Amino acid sequence: MNAFNQKISEIGVVPVIKLNHPERDAAPLAKALCAGDVPVAEVTFRAAGADKAISIMKETCPEMIVGAGTVTRTEQIDAVIAAGGEFIVTPGFDPELVAYAQEKGIPIFPGCTTATDYHAALKFGLELIKFFPAELSGGLRKIKALAAPFPQFKVMPTGGINLQNLGEYLASPIIAACGGSYMVTAELIDSNQWDEITALCQLSRAIVQKARG
Repeated sequence: MNAFNQKISEIGVVPVIKLNHPERDAAPLAKALCAGDVPVAEVTFRAAGADKAISIMKETCPEMIVGAGTVTRTEQIDAVIAAGGEFIVTPGFDPELVAYAQEKGIPIFPGCTTATDYHAALKFGLELIKFFPAELSGGLRKIKALAAPFPQFKVMPTGGINLQNLGEYLASPIIAACGGSYMVTAELIDSNQWDEITALCQLSRAIVQKARG
């Protein structure tokens, strides 16, 4: 993997975040993630103001790797870049978005769950792809099956990942990192449980280290 993808892989978990109040919550959340040794975030466009949240998180913790998820339009890619975001995640494989992100020079991790998706990703020269929704799409068994004809890819499964199955996924050499929202649920964020978020991140990092020996 290239150096950027390797950084994400070394952390091993990518919090997938929906922020309803970025002005209020983005800064303390960034601090909580970094305190838990998880200095990376995928801020989704499922809520308005994702670009604002990205900007605040980068200003608060410049060492963080912050990108955007649920990106479905080229205008959102422009907004992410303007906010200082460092990567794009899309729910599915959209060749227009992949081409646009590559033109703009920002890494993109499209959602791929079929051999057809993998073929498309291969044509664009991608090396790290998202697998979403992971558990509902066949989970680790399907990821391993697809790796047989497509050994070129490392995979970032997202959807249904939690503390119980995180280690199983990460023990596979196919998996670069796992995306998850269990450590950044709406309940935890809205009730300002920053210490609990930090604790869940620390637990996740311990699982990463154990799974990878």
